[in-house]
Amino acid sequence: MNELQYITIQKFTTSTGKAHTINLSYQTFGKALHTAPIVLVNHALTGNSNVIGKDGWWNDLIGINKCIDTNNYTIIAFNIPGNGFDNNLENLIEDYKNFTAKDVAKLFSIALDLLKIEQLFAVIGGSVGGGLAWELAVLKPNLIQHLIPIATDWKSTDWIIANCHIQDAILNNSTEPLADSRMHAMTLYRTPESLAQKFARTKKNDSLYNVESWLNYHGDNLNNRFNLSAYKMMNQVLKTIDISDGEKDFLEVASAISSDIHIITINSDLFFKAEENWNAYVDLKSIKDNVNIHEIKSIHGHDAFLIEFDQLARFLKPIFKVELKTNKTLNKQVA
Repeated sequence: MNELQYITIQKFTTSTGKAHTINLSYQTFGKALHTAPIVLVNHALTGNSNVIGKDGWWNDLIGINKCIDTNNYTIIAFNIPGNGFDNNLENLIEDYKNFTAKDVAKLFSIALDLLKIEQLFAVIGGSVGGGLAWELAVLKPNLIQHLIPIATDWKSTDWIIANCHIQDAILNNSTEPLADSRMHAMTLYRTPESLAQKFARTKKNDSLYNVESWLNYHGDNLNNRFNLSAYKMMNQVLKTIDISDGEKDFLEVASAISSDIHIITINSDLFFKAEENWNAYVDLKSIKDNVNIHEIKSIHGHDAFLIEFDQLARFLKPIFKVELKTNKTLNKQVA
């Protein structure tokens, strides 16, 4: 695993006016920083900066000779503050309700400035990571060449807010908060059809269905690798995605983004609904030519962005192959 590195951000003030000193951790992969085009990868709710390599959660998409080829790009990934990946108890955030998705995007923006990164070839992220990509694109409209939000949206809908509220209640009231929250969440990340295909009402034993055993496994697994404060923080970030700040017109805000926008939605997503993404695409297309949308076809719902790698790679390869050609041209010119 590439070593964790840290950036200390002093006296960061959240949108609610609370001041924090944040030790923002991150990892880089592939080419050395400032020697190649840079791709920022934002992790999902229980993810982290360990994008590739041992236990890397996107090894199928990113790496040597993969869709996003680390022979040609620098990959950088920040840990959302409080996600617990760095095992630094000082970084766990107890007053999580004082943070929003926009606050996290601001921290990423400050960190990029401190690293002297003035241009990102792409920002890519799934679920809450994609929401943070939207937020960063609004904060720095000319920073990102390719904005790639996957299985997400520019805002959390009432449906997402409602389920985050349920998650928060479980996290604060259950005797097994992490396990119970994870089991509830897994039913949102998949679909009835996905579970039927996988389990077909079969039983593990006389008293336990296989689908119940699967849910128990995911609950226990998260219990063993995650922290309660971290889950509360991530859930809060997910709930507060909204580039319009709840007041401004979406198109007015989005019109300032210079990036090529590549929305990737999932036809069966029960969490970030495909219809919401298509509506955003149609609206954006009325003011921007450089907007595209792709739809993953899957029965697996929200988690399809971590399952349907062939489809995802097919949508992404044209974006990253263009830069490869540019790199070759530049190399010839330098030689």
